[in-house]
Amino acid sequence: MNLIYKNEKTLFAIAAILSGAFWLALVIGTLGTVLIYFLLGYVFILFAHSVFISQLKGSGVKISQDQFPDIHEKLVKGCNTVGLKEVPEAYLLRTGFFNALATKFLGRHFVVLYTDVVDALEDQPSALNFYIGHELGHIHRKHLTWSSFLMPASILPLLGTALRRSEEYTCDRYGAACCDTEDDIKAAIAAMAAGDSRWNAINLDAYLNQVTDTNGFWMSFNELTADYPWLTKRMAAAIAAKRGEQAKPPRRHAFAWILSAFIPRLGAGAGAGSLLITIAIIGILASVALPTYQDYIEKAQYTSSYNTAKGIEEKVNDYVANTNQWPESMQSLGYENLTTTDQLSGYEISIFSDGMIGVNVGTDSAGEKQYIVLQPEVLEEGLNWRCFGENIAEKNLPADCQ
Repeated sequence: MNLIYKNEKTLFAIAAILSGAFWLALVIGTLGTVLIYFLLGYVFILFAHSVFISQLKGSGVKISQDQFPDIHEKLVKGCNTVGLKEVPEAYLLRTGFFNALATKFLGRHFVVLYTDVVDALEDQPSALNFYIGHELGHIHRKHLTWSSFLMPASILPLLGTALRRSEEYTCDRYGAACCDTEDDIKAAIAAMAAGDSRWNAINLDAYLNQVTDTNGFWMSFNELTADYPWLTKRMAAAIAAKRGEQAKPPRRHAFAWILSAFIPRLGAGAGAGSLLITIAIIGILASVALPTYQDYIEKAQYTSSYNTAKGIEEKVNDYVANTNQWPESMQSLGYENLTTTDQLSGYEISIFSDGMIGVNVGTDSAGEKQYIVLQPEVLEEGLNWRCFGENIAEKNLPADCQ
């Protein structure tokens, strides 16, 4: 039985390459000073995590040959099954959660079984092997060791959640390998689905048929943005792995893939929250980018009309040199009408007194007309032109007019 889910190695490789590139660029870009912040962050996380480990050791019950030897035997057997040489410390802890977990503190691995899980499977204690095997899978595959390094890639849309789901599928295979029968797998996952008192009344065939309901848009979207596959799919995949087969779940909705590509991973069950945060980020970016984009468009239009006016400036130079007087209008320069229009911006350009060229770019908030002005000055060697804006923000003017 292949214990590693088909996509995990590929997704891990992609995430490792992207994360490695990110960390390398960060270290080089900050000349190594970011390592100081890494150290501070590690110390902070260490203290925060020590709270849980202290509670675990101070209030939990350590599983050993003397304390719950039946569970300890399952733990040792599971380690032998999956090839884990060192048996991790294991504790039984009472909480309000129906789960089990693996964690790591100062290089030491821990497996935690919550009492609700153990109590729920009292009538079928062999199903506990699935939970133990699942958590041993996290340790054996070094998911805990790599999690910090892979953090940059883990928040990426699609990739981050896909990697987490593949890890869960892999660990379910570890759990299945530790179970003696398919019934243990079904019992373990049924208990997660229906709770500690009703799981043994589940019609498992009907429950497995619910897999066909996971291909709609909403089901697909919320799975693609979540860390865990649907339990129905996990049960079907684990049973298939136990048989040496490959589960064939229905295809996910195409539009769900497209939308999910814009949703960053923020952790288990955060699909809807991620969407709201993404919408908020888009809103913030839009509020910043939109005015900047409008300024860019406006400046591009101003620059285009300015360049057109510069062409007229040359004609004024020639007209003055030939006639020794100022042109009275655009028609004096050979244009058909009194004004001409810049093709890109649509702004009108006119000739005013003393050869001054004005580009009418609209009106400001006070209703005052706005102009880009090219004004000539008579010097001995000819005309000298200067450009300036009238009722226009200087930042939006072409560089020559600022």
